[in-house]
Amino acid sequence: MGKGGHTQCASADDLALDVAVTQAQDGDEAAFLVLYRLVQPGLLGYLRGTVDEGAEDVAAAAWREIARELPRFRGDAHGFRGWTASIARRHARGRFRRRGASHRSAGRPWTPPTGDHLAHNDLGATLSAEAALFARLPRAEAEAVLLRHVVRLDESAVARVMRRPSAVVRALARGGVRTLWGSNTGFGC
Repeated sequence: MGKGGHTQCASADDLALDVAVTQAQDGDEAAFLVLYRLVQPGLLGYLRGTVDEGAEDVAAAAWREIARELPRFRGDAHGFRGWTASIARRHARGRFRRRGASHRSAGRPWTPPTGDHLAHNDLGATLSAEAALFARLPRAEAEAVLLRHVVRLDESAVARVMRRPSAVVRALARGGVRTLWGSNTGFGC
């Protein structure tokens, strides 16, 4: 059971991530590389979907902070994914503030995430195939869907990252998924 009494999907990646986090906190560089390889694809997919340009720069800044703060992190693989997403989101918002732009400017069409950073799961193929529809989502729906299905966070973790109530996140994610794939999505564990 996850926090809040709901079931979380436990995958082999999550088990490997649990071990890698613990070992990386003890200074194991090979373990840090493992956790980077497990988390970076989803994190970069999320940033590419929210930042448009410069996602790699935002991810690099986030990873510098993650590496610096890793010894203080407490939690499991799922918590680690949420923690890294929060850091990445904060860096993305800082980038927009420094540039004087709003979060995912309304004047520019959004380019949905595609490519290798989504290849780690079936959703990646779906997102690539549905890129035109995905680009039509409102910013908050797109962010909720990316955090939920690309970064692979549960609803309560997405709510913490987005700083919104769980009920709002649930509505945003469901609305986004319905727009993208219709009501018979089959997502989840």
